[in-house]
Amino acid sequence: MSRLIRMDRTGHSTLAEWTAGDEAGYEAAVVAFREELDRGYIGVLDEGEGRATHVRELPHEGLVILRAPIAGG
Repeated sequence: MSRLIRMDRTGHSTLAEWTAGDEAGYEAAVVAFREELDRGYIGVLDEGEGRATHVRELPHEGLVILRAPIAGG
Protein backbone atom coordinates (compact mmCIF):
# COMPACT_ATOMS: atom_id res chain seq x y z
CA MET A 1 0.00 0.00 0.00
CA SER A 2 1.24 3.46 -0.90
CA ARG A 3 0.65 6.44 1.37
CA LEU A 4 0.77 10.21 1.34
CA ILE A 5 1.38 11.74 4.76
CA ARG A 6 1.92 15.28 6.04
CA MET A 7 4.23 15.96 8.97
CA ASP A 8 2.46 18.21 11.45
CA ARG A 9 2.18 19.02 15.14
CA THR A 10 0.53 15.66 15.88
CA GLY A 11 3.45 13.77 14.32
CA HIS A 12 1.81 13.07 10.98
CA SER A 13 -1.56 12.93 9.25
CA THR A 14 -2.39 10.42 6.54
CA LEU A 15 -3.86 12.29 3.57
CA ALA A 16 -4.28 9.37 1.14
CA GLU A 17 -3.67 5.65 0.71
CA TRP A 18 -3.87 3.63 -2.50
CA THR A 19 -2.84 0.26 -3.90
CA ALA A 20 -1.47 -0.81 -7.27
CA GLY A 21 -4.29 -0.72 -9.79
CA ASP A 22 -6.43 1.65 -7.69
CA GLU A 23 -6.45 4.49 -10.21
CA ALA A 24 -9.25 6.40 -8.45
CA GLY A 25 -7.34 6.26 -5.15
CA TYR A 26 -4.15 7.39 -6.87
CA GLU A 27 -5.90 10.30 -8.60
CA ALA A 28 -7.39 11.45 -5.27
CA ALA A 29 -3.88 11.30 -3.79
CA VAL A 30 -2.54 13.41 -6.68
CA VAL A 31 -5.15 16.10 -5.94
CA ALA A 32 -4.23 16.10 -2.23
CA PHE A 33 -0.50 16.17 -3.09
CA ARG A 34 -0.89 19.17 -5.40
CA GLU A 35 -3.00 21.05 -2.84
CA GLU A 36 -0.28 20.61 -0.22
CA LEU A 37 2.44 21.71 -2.64
CA ASP A 38 0.37 24.83 -3.38
CA ARG A 39 0.26 25.49 0.39
CA GLY A 40 4.06 25.48 0.44
CA TYR A 41 4.80 21.93 1.58
CA ILE A 42 7.70 19.95 0.13
CA GLY A 43 7.21 16.34 -0.98
CA VAL A 44 9.85 13.65 -0.44
CA LEU A 45 9.80 9.97 -1.37
CA ASP A 46 11.03 7.79 1.49
CA GLU A 47 13.87 5.54 0.33
CA GLY A 48 14.55 3.89 3.70
CA GLU A 49 17.47 4.14 6.12
CA GLY A 50 17.20 7.92 6.52
CA ARG A 51 17.20 8.62 2.77
CA ALA A 52 14.61 10.51 0.75
CA THR A 53 14.30 12.12 -2.67
CA HIS A 54 12.52 15.41 -3.35
CA VAL A 55 9.50 14.84 -5.65
CA ARG A 56 7.34 17.30 -7.55
CA GLU A 57 5.06 14.64 -9.02
CA LEU A 58 3.40 11.93 -6.94
CA PRO A 59 4.92 8.53 -7.74
CA HIS A 60 2.52 5.61 -8.23
CA GLU A 61 4.11 3.64 -5.38
CA GLY A 62 5.82 4.34 -2.07
CA LEU A 63 5.61 6.50 1.01
CA VAL A 64 5.55 10.21 0.20
CA ILE A 65 6.03 12.61 3.09
CA LEU A 66 5.02 16.24 2.94
CA ARG A 67 6.90 18.63 5.20
CA ALA A 68 7.05 22.37 5.70
CA PRO A 69 10.16 24.12 4.36
CA ILE A 70 12.93 24.74 6.87
CA ALA A 71 13.07 28.37 7.95
CA GLY A 72 16.31 30.23 7.88
CA GLY A 73 18.23 32.68 5.92
